[in-house]
Amino acid sequence: MFPASRYSCQARRCIRALKIVQAEHITPQLYTALHRRTCSSVSTSRITTHYTIHPRDKDPRWEGVEMDRFVDEADVVIVGGGPAGLSAAIRLKQLANKHEKELRVCLVEKASQIGAHTLSGACLEPTAVFELFPDWKERGAPLNTSVTEDVFSILTETRRIPVPMLPGLPMRNHGNYIVKLGNVVRWLGEQAEELGVELYPGYAAAEVLFHDDGSVKGIATNDVGIAKDGSPKDVFERGMELHAKITLFGEGCHGHLAKQLYKHFNLRENCEPQTYAIGLKELWMIDEKKWRPGRVEHSVGWPLNRNTYGGSFLYHLNEGEPLVALGFVVGLDYTNPYLNPFREFQRWKHHPFVARTLEGGHRIGYGARALNEGGFQSIPKLTFPGGLLIGCSPGFMNVPKIKGTHTAMKSGMLAAEAVFPKVTAESVDSETAGLHVPEYAEALKNSWVWKELYAVRNIRPSFHNYFGMRSPYLSREHPHFVTGCARSVSGLDADQLKPAKDCTPIEYPKPDGKISFDLLSSVALSGTNHEGDQPPHLTLKNDDVPVSRNLAIYDGPEQRFCPAGVYEYVPLETGDGMRLQINAQNCVHCKTCDIKDPSQNINWVVPEGGGGPAYNGL
Repeated sequence: MFPASRYSCQARRCIRALKIVQAEHITPQLYTALHRRTCSSVSTSRITTHYTIHPRDKDPRWEGVEMDRFVDEADVVIVGGGPAGLSAAIRLKQLANKHEKELRVCLVEKASQIGAHTLSGACLEPTAVFELFPDWKERGAPLNTSVTEDVFSILTETRRIPVPMLPGLPMRNHGNYIVKLGNVVRWLGEQAEELGVELYPGYAAAEVLFHDDGSVKGIATNDVGIAKDGSPKDVFERGMELHAKITLFGEGCHGHLAKQLYKHFNLRENCEPQTYAIGLKELWMIDEKKWRPGRVEHSVGWPLNRNTYGGSFLYHLNEGEPLVALGFVVGLDYTNPYLNPFREFQRWKHHPFVARTLEGGHRIGYGARALNEGGFQSIPKLTFPGGLLIGCSPGFMNVPKIKGTHTAMKSGMLAAEAVFPKVTAESVDSETAGLHVPEYAEALKNSWVWKELYAVRNIRPSFHNYFGMRSPYLSREHPHFVTGCARSVSGLDADQLKPAKDCTPIEYPKPDGKISFDLLSSVALSGTNHEGDQPPHLTLKNDDVPVSRNLAIYDGPEQRFCPAGVYEYVPLETGDGMRLQINAQNCVHCKTCDIKDPSQNINWVVPEGGGGPAYNGL
């Protein structure tokens, strides 16, 4: 799928080197030494070497490098192989087969395999699965654990206050399934392939392409073969372009391309800022005597204080082994820069009500991801010329339910149903080069997704109100109890941090290696891996800001809110002072740094396709 072979980068560098040697009378040995010293100096002095910050057209090392891309065309291109993207692809091909239409649907996914980057609790509300595949059982959908027991608790440091789970409460899970969402996504991928969807895992969508009239033309995948210092390797290959009549963006929470689209089309003009949480999860093999397949446990309270939004889950799976999935969610509008979500999670596991389940067991998986929590008020404009937003990218999570898979899937299905007649029409009637499908937004507003999100629209915004503390337990049938509650915390989550001098450091207990663990041993369980010799994809708009502002004012909060140990402040090699070190290979693609950085100086961009976590059904 890529252009024919060309002169290697090494050959081009040799030609340039020969010209310099001849012109300046420099020996080849001296030239080599100078070249290595210069590259080393640039590499060590710059934290950010990515081309999005340091353009290649101003870098002499890229002179003469072939930059043409191979171009391919499809009817519909989908970015993201999660529940929303796959549901959209499946529904498109179902409609095409039903109406006997030729339709080429291409889906690109940055993970090396479909489902490898998927992370969720996950207690799945199956409505959308049943709608997409009424014969889901016969097809072998991996929904193996129906919920049999619901437990909700308010925790103090040593005690548990039970909360009755009455019918109608958002947290009640009767009729739902406890799943490994990565396995469900992998199964959806198999169904999509059977229907004729072209899946391209390992290809990260790195750039939005536009027609001359400003409408979306498609996407370009990431380049590969770039060295850590930003120079081309001998194996450099340009990404490819995928053009389409319409492109569906289902990247998940805080998508890299969605951020560009928000600005290009001003999609957030008439909505509240999106707010987020970070969710951390572990998978444990426990003592079979403590195993209760189908049991769902949720809690709020300790170890978080009453001003910090968050809670926990513990699900007993029935996958043939005594497994439990457990995790902790912290709202990213917290104010104390010393708060460490990972260590709060580790501390929570030592609560007597939780520890009794884990004692004698062992941990086999770890991961983390950000969650959209803005809800109904934070949904942006969803359609624009040439494209639309689906799934967790615009934010369809039902916050009190802590569920977004069913709404994400339904949004993808509705998008497919709105797009299909437009892309298959013999005479395309469009005012733009890329199709505009506003019918999708209308269909969504008339669906159960909109009704569900509207009913709980004030639960998250009202948290910082005293009465809002009780709102997660209110019935969906009685949303007027919280209607009218004002958003107490406005603006970006990044703006909520207070200076370190105004906050009290938090002392966390050391991990015991049995129930609680250190960060790096946890990241090892995520299967995370990136090609080491590539520019860090955690880019900084200004390399000086971390030390001059984040460290000076907020005591370097990125070294605490990152759940993978990507950011470290280390002493300078020479002289006094500190510098920021970015361990990009550790990144689990959670996007928390891009969200919570108080300087908004971090811009998460895609690494080489195939890099990142390998959650294997987590």
